[in-house]
Amino acid sequence: MKPTLSWLCLTAFMLGGAAQAQTTGQWMLRGGFTRIAPDVESDDLTAPAFPGTKVDVGSSTRLSGGISYMLTPNVSLDFPLALRFTQDVTGDGAIAGVGKLGDIRAVPVTLFAQYRFGEPAARFRPFVGAGPTYAKLFKAHGSATLSGLTGGTPAQPTLLSADSRWGMSFQVGASVAIDDHWFVEGMVAKTFLSTTANLSTGQSIGLKLNPMAYQIGLGYKF
Repeated sequence: MKPTLSWLCLTAFMLGGAAQAQTTGQWMLRGGFTRIAPDVESDDLTAPAFPGTKVDVGSSTRLSGGISYMLTPNVSLDFPLALRFTQDVTGDGAIAGVGKLGDIRAVPVTLFAQYRFGEPAARFRPFVGAGPTYAKLFKAHGSATLSGLTGGTPAQPTLLSADSRWGMSFQVGASVAIDDHWFVEGMVAKTFLSTTANLSTGQSIGLKLNPMAYQIGLGYKF
């Protein structure tokens, strides 16, 4: 993606005098921050385990951005971009309070189809969107606490992994024009996503992650 982003940024400055409203054929770039906050529903860890052994997954904030393209004056495609998120996995249910069990890296890839309300030249344009999400979950690490709970040893610690999965995302947001080219955009999105975390002991645990995403950014249209 880096060469594409560099080319788009260069084009934005070269064509700076041509951009006006959010209308057909227009590109929009933005950069800012995104926070992902999972709304976790955990199954019980499979045997052998304490009854009611569950987990929780923490929130994470990263630098982010996105690319949007106007198909019509009101319909756009949006591709959010972000650095990978690192999220802590902690004990819950019967093992609430034991602390960190590990962490996992996540890269959500989403393509939104958006409808933007109002006229192309309006200063304030709310929008709604929906699209598929592929959540790449990788580089999970288990902690000494996880090994202690599951029979691992320093020589053979318990390893943790999670399945990458598809989900569906829905968003609401708004764009506020600063001038002919610069704008501020914010959005809130909900992704319906389930996965399974697996341990090297052969145990597993099903999770509904269903995260909320909050993004704010400064953008440039051309």
